[in-house]
Amino acid sequence: MMPTVQVVFPRHVLCVLGRGLDLDLVARIAGETPGVEFDPGGAASVADPRMGRAFQVSSTDGSFGDADRDAVERHDTVAYLLSEPVRRAVAGDVAARMLALVARLFAAGATAVKNESSGITHGRARWFELAGLAAGGHPDRRIVALYRAWVQRPIQHDHGIHTCGLHLLGVPDVELAGGTVADVPAMDAFAGHLLLERPALYSGDTFRAEPGAKRWTVEHGADTRHPDDDFFHNPFGVWRLRPY
Repeated sequence: MMPTVQVVFPRHVLCVLGRGLDLDLVARIAGETPGVEFDPGGAASVADPRMGRAFQVSSTDGSFGDADRDAVERHDTVAYLLSEPVRRAVAGDVAARMLALVARLFAAGATAVKNESSGITHGRARWFELAGLAAGGHPDRRIVALYRAWVQRPIQHDHGIHTCGLHLLGVPDVELAGGTVADVPAMDAFAGHLLLERPALYSGDTFRAEPGAKRWTVEHGADTRHPDDDFFHNPFGVWRLRPY
């Protein structure tokens, strides 16, 4: 008998903050968005003192300004919304739907939003900008907007840099062995290659962002950085790039 393999599909988990935010309205908005669940157990009309640091360390694009930090410090309402399980074939549609939901939540009174499944947040204005780009109708721009919205990068560690959040777009995360901030364009280019081209890649293939650029050898493996039940875990694996 073949062993049963259980795949835990990723989900977007949004942490939504507000001041005097109407939780019934948030629940209603969630119910009007296909595939989205409102978590009543996580909702609270009281400030969570952990949020200041949690949001601060989750912003990497420079858009989270003083007004956004003040909004987090002054919040008195917390809600959590969950997407449907993200399957590869519909990952882009789910990600776009969740980004549109974020814009709607801000319009309804939310003051800060963070994706717990990739550990990323943006300032209010940046959320609206990304939602507008994703809704603009151009497929390539939509993918770029979703990548910027949901993928935390670059995350630096002792042996290089990596992404977190590409599981929300239905592809493996990317890790550059020995990579530095100077190699972020190569990481973004490879991620874009995965998202836009959906290439048939094999371990041992090589990649470079453009002619004459640094060449990398690619190797696919499991996501060993995060446990299977972690929100950050990528069931689609990781592409690890090493200098050629």
